[in-house]
Amino acid sequence: MKGIFLFAGALIFIHTAAAQQHAAQLPVTKNKFVVIAHRGNHVNVPENTVAAVEATIQAGADYAELDLRTTRDGKLVLMHDATVNRTTNGKGKVSDLTLEEIRKLVVSSKDGKTYQVPTFEEALNAARGKVNIYLDFKEADVTTTVQQLKAAGMEKQVVVYLNKETQYAPWQKTAPAIPLMSSVPDEVKTPEQLQLLLGKIHLSILDNVTDSAMLTIARKLHVAIWLDAQTPTEGPAEWDAVLRKGVQGIQSDHPEALVNYLNKNHLRDGIIFR
Repeated sequence: MKGIFLFAGALIFIHTAAAQQHAAQLPVTKNKFVVIAHRGNHVNVPENTVAAVEATIQAGADYAELDLRTTRDGKLVLMHDATVNRTTNGKGKVSDLTLEEIRKLVVSSKDGKTYQVPTFEEALNAARGKVNIYLDFKEADVTTTVQQLKAAGMEKQVVVYLNKETQYAPWQKTAPAIPLMSSVPDEVKTPEQLQLLLGKIHLSILDNVTDSAMLTIARKLHVAIWLDAQTPTEGPAEWDAVLRKGVQGIQSDHPEALVNYLNKNHLRDGIIFR
């Protein structure tokens, strides 16, 4: 994940009541060390599709990372980019197209099969009871998102990645039990600054902490660290580098290979540093 949660002035201006809240508990997983399929498992099928969710389940990953956006008529769909240009045969911004228009598009694929841009509801139905959702909250209404999570019975099977400072308060107010995740802002450079930040902004997961002293603070405050391993050469070298940091999860473009590697090396519980 490359997004940055920009807490401009957050250490001063966050409301006292928010500071008193505790970070929400993470969804239950059968593995202590979690594997996240980036945009769903899209090795053989298109990203952010129902097929990618199903492939995530088949791979044995713990989370499908999915990107949420809103159509012109207020419907929630999966799409990483702001436009449909890269991943479909259409053109234009998601926010400028109706759901009907988006549903007529064909998602680009390697296997020659026909795929549609899925609604959020369809993705949730595919995941329910089988895999957790790591929801990259691009552009959507919090209340509508929570309503659909509850309707699908998925409110305890989701973590929400925040891309903007303004997304924090609505999620805390509307669904305080749903765990939130983001990146440490660039201006937070020391363990002391991180501890102060996490005392004011209650996140359950961070995705960009690699410094050993700052990792110690995260462990002390029971904040999970899930690091990205997606590179053109992603494989054991990248995975081992993450594992040696003693973090709790990896986001991968090759989740099945990663799961197999972890199982083979008895690392599904990670490397524990005491």
